[in-house]
Parts: sequence; structure tokens; C-alpha cells
Amino acid sequence: MPRALKICSQPGCPELTASGRCAAHTRDADQRRGTRHQRGYGRAHERRFRTGVLRRDPLCVCTDTSHGHGPACLRPSTVADHWPRDRRELVRLGLDPDDPQYGRGLCKPCHDRHTAQAQPGGWHAGR
Repeated sequence: MPRALKICSQPGCPELTASGRCAAHTRDADQRRGTRHQRGYGRAHERRFRTGVLRRDPLCVCTDTSHGHGPACLRPSTVADHWPRDRRELVRLGLDPDDPQYGRGLCKPCHDRHTAQAQPGGWHAGR
């Protein structure tokens, strides 16, 4: 059964969409965001941060019990998440954002849920 269309999540936009933003506002947001390399997620991030975090945390360290798996998720970690400060804040404070001590290993569902609900600028921010 098809899902009902919703109004674009961009304030003031009347376009109907399956979810989130309409195509025009999605494209605008992606252009403002920049590529992963423009945001600082280049080779150093891959080699030092991601590798170091996932080696240290091979299982998801999420303690959010909403996933139904008890006090810790314990699925394999696939995402190195900056925690408790995000990458922008680490840079602003003059700290090395590629140092694994500033990260935690999460599975993709836990990372996506956390980003959508908790991070400034997350997918549901401003709704």
C-alpha cells in the first residue's frame, strides 16, 4: 500500500514528498553540506580515526535501550562516531578530530538514530 505524501520539512515549502525534504531542498542542503572530503573526512580520518575506533570498539557501544537489545546493542561496529563532541567542535577547540580517543564504535542503525535525534544539525533538527 502506498504511503501518504507529506509536506516538505523545509519551513514554508508547500511541495509534497514521500518523506523529509522535497527534491529541490534536498539538493540545496547537500550542496551546502559539501563533500565528505570538504567536511574533513579524508585519508587521515579513514586511516587514523575510523580504523582506530573500530579496532578498539569492534562491537557497538550504544547504551540506548530503545533498540530492544538490552543495556548495550553489541552488534558489530561499522561506523566511527565522534563522541561526546562532534568533529566541528573538536576543530573549534583546537583538538585533533582524527584522534580515536574522541570517538566510539557504533552499528549503522544506532549511529543513524543518534544523528537523527540528538546531534545539532541532525536529520530531524529544526522539525
